[in-house]
Amino acid sequence: MKEFHCGSLVPGCEWHTRAEDEAEVMRRAVEHLREVHGEDTIRETMIEAIRSRVEKVRDAA
Repeated sequence: MKEFHCGSLVPGCEWHTRAEDEAEVMRRAVEHLREVHGEDTIRETMIEAIRSRVEKVRDAA
């Protein structure tokens, strides 16, 4: 399970997502940045910044 907290990239943002694979977490994060933070162009540096903040988490028992 992978997890991303937007606040680690955009201070003050409480949004987060969790999914089985990193690709889905990345897709959701990019969608969030476009819809909520108004990012029209997602550059490679932004993708790298998101990817570096995706964390592996244990599945809830």
